[in-house]
Amino acid sequence: MMAPLSAGAVRPGRAVKRSVSIWELLVWAFQREKISIEFDELSRLAGERPGVGMEYTLMQRHNLGCSVDGGGRSEPHPDADLVSSALAALPEAVGGRRMAVWIASLAQSGQWPEVDCQPHAKCEPAAVRRCKHGVYAERTFWAGDGNMHRWPQSQLGKNDGYVCLVRYTGTARDVASQRRAWLEWRGALLELRSTFQIRGLTAFEVNDDLPPLAPWREGG
Repeated sequence: MMAPLSAGAVRPGRAVKRSVSIWELLVWAFQREKISIEFDELSRLAGERPGVGMEYTLMQRHNLGCSVDGGGRSEPHPDADLVSSALAALPEAVGGRRMAVWIASLAQSGQWPEVDCQPHAKCEPAAVRRCKHGVYAERTFWAGDGNMHRWPQSQLGKNDGYVCLVRYTGTARDVASQRRAWLEWRGALLELRSTFQIRGLTAFEVNDDLPPLAPWREGG
């Protein structure tokens, strides 16, 4: 699912703060300002202990006046640095570092998490082979898998004993996993939105807009 905003569409204002959603802010920070997340740099500079909240981290970031990013290029916008710091301090209750890295990856690509709004269960070959005649399901000689034994050798002909391994997609388990991941991602965005609405930014005001709670109920 594509996000409804490109990085170039959001620019810091000079006189009036620009109203943006938390997702627009993330896309701007990662695509336009090209920030990255440094989990250990801020702790080394500020002497922070593990487990402190995002608000404390942002306060220390302001006090230090340092840049989390670096490496021989122009400094990113201060608000982009704050986005990086907030992600690096994302609480474990909403996913911690694992979620921070995922959010950063999605923002860099400008895409929301994949969620199938109209799932259909399918049975597909586990592997395929291509030749001049087309694409065919790959077959393998069945030697058993610990649950189902192989056919007796005495009952097999020259071309017998082969199977086509398959996989099932779009099952209830796949759908539940996608939806659970979506809700966790949205919950982390809600946490970040609250943080920036409380702490504030120099060029942006984060509004209440969030991705839909359940796109599979709202037609995608």
